Amino acid sequence: MVKNFLKLFHREFGGLHKAALLLAISAAGSSLLGLFRDRLLAGTFGAGKSLDIYYASFRLPDFLYNIIALSIVSITVLIPFFLEKLSKSKEQAHSFFNQVFTFFLFAMIILGAIFFLLVPLLKNFIAPGFSPEEQNQLVILTRIMLLSPILLGLSNLLSSIIQSFKRFFIYALSPLFYNLGIILGIVFLYPIWGLKGLVWGVVIGAFLHALIQIPGLIKLGFPLAFNFKINFLEIKKIIKLSLPRSLGLGLHQITLIFITAMASSLAVGSIAVFNLAMNLQSVLLTVVGVSYSVAAFPILARLFVKKQRQEFLDQTFSAARQIIFWSLPISILLIILRAQIVRVILGTGVFGWTDTRLVAAALALFSISITAQALNILFVRAFYAAGKTLRPLLVNIFSFIFIVTSSFFLIRILNNNIFLRELFERILRVDDIPGIAILALPLAFSLGTILNTLFLILFFRKDLGWQKVMSKVFGQVFIASTIMGFVSYFSLRILDNIFNIQTFAGIFVQGFVSGILGMLIGYAFLWFIKNSELREFVSAFRQKFWWKTPTIVSEPEKL
Repeated sequence: MVKNFLKLFHREFGGLHKAALLLAISAAGSSLLGLFRDRLLAGTFGAGKSLDIYYASFRLPDFLYNIIALSIVSITVLIPFFLEKLSKSKEQAHSFFNQVFTFFLFAMIILGAIFFLLVPLLKNFIAPGFSPEEQNQLVILTRIMLLSPILLGLSNLLSSIIQSFKRFFIYALSPLFYNLGIILGIVFLYPIWGLKGLVWGVVIGAFLHALIQIPGLIKLGFPLAFNFKINFLEIKKIIKLSLPRSLGLGLHQITLIFITAMASSLAVGSIAVFNLAMNLQSVLLTVVGVSYSVAAFPILARLFVKKQRQEFLDQTFSAARQIIFWSLPISILLIILRAQIVRVILGTGVFGWTDTRLVAAALALFSISITAQALNILFVRAFYAAGKTLRPLLVNIFSFIFIVTSSFFLIRILNNNIFLRELFERILRVDDIPGIAILALPLAFSLGTILNTLFLILFFRKDLGWQKVMSKVFGQVFIASTIMGFVSYFSLRILDNIFNIQTFAGIFVQGFVSGILGMLIGYAFLWFIKNSELREFVSAFRQKFWWKTPTIVSEPEKL
């Protein structure tokens, strides 16, 4: 068994479903660690000012990573470049890789130093609602955190080489080590250094994220080395191709900066509520949307460059159908079971019932856009595999403007319109809780994301093509999801009188049984109507996707 496990580090995964299943399982493991991390944070601090400062300290480093680091080491651009070099010779590919590594490392160190100096000037923009003392803490934490985009960018560079050979297992492990580092910071470093210990845990996690990939890189014959004979024309070409994608991701980070700034002026704990709810919904997004999108991209890049247009569309929509099949039902269950989920995962220590209700309401608002978020990741990667970078950028600009503008107006409505505020409170069951204006932010985020995805799909249909089966799949899964929702809702009401929901065990069993019943009935309906996505998944799972599957030879030939 140990031997088989070690072989996974260097096993190729050629099929979309098998690679996606591997990534989904590892993402689930990473997500469990992430949930444990958030449980430790919630139990230690509650939705209060300390967590507000901690989450706000991510904003500038995340922006640096997304808009700068990914302009240099974007996987979506590097993989086609690297494969083209590899098709000529391994020596050319190795030289190219080391040139990018050298340029990236020195560029990020310089840019990190510039951001280090700028942080005090930007603190009022990031968190205008913080007191001067809280802003000073924010500056200290942000400066420490600026090490993480350098390390995560390096990890991104290493993983691009590893993914080129379809070695997804090492890439899949790296988020586990990232979360492990953060947990070590919470448990061991926070008691010694306070909030600074928390962010040092993030840095340690980023270091482990990169470190775990180095053995695989060496095994492939691509050890890290400086190469100062840099072909700046190629670097310029990489940056030019990556820049629209990086700007799109940068707009997402700017959106979060605006949201953080608005939340800092609301009730204490608003930033924490937003981020805890976003992290919970991100579990499903990572397991489903990211897994299928990451697995699909190398395949899509090869197919499009080889001018196999129909196969390109087949792979794109195969991934899209699976994303809908998994994300839509589970997002409905998140809405129905939101209070049980939040209480079981975060309900410990100083995290009280008021915190639970606010985070649960925010989770429900995020959940309405989970399918849209997952499809967004896929279609953006499909556009980039097809070499069309401008469309996603324009759509992201529109989405950014919509989210920021609607956030501002929704906050005003919830603060000033008593009728709409009370209606909102009744729907989300947050009556008589102070600070519900924070719920305007996840609502605006979801609405903007849904519009973003709709426009991406419309442009994709116009530019690249469409499959009519998508409407059928969405209709089938929507009906099944509705059935799941009703079954789970009425199960909750019945089990209220059976289990003591004032205890951890009672609320866990109530939510678990209700969710399982809903899923069983919903997926039984899909099996009954012979849903092709369910049968595809069952077939892929039966193959035991790694140890019974013959290794597929990598395809280093010219794209």
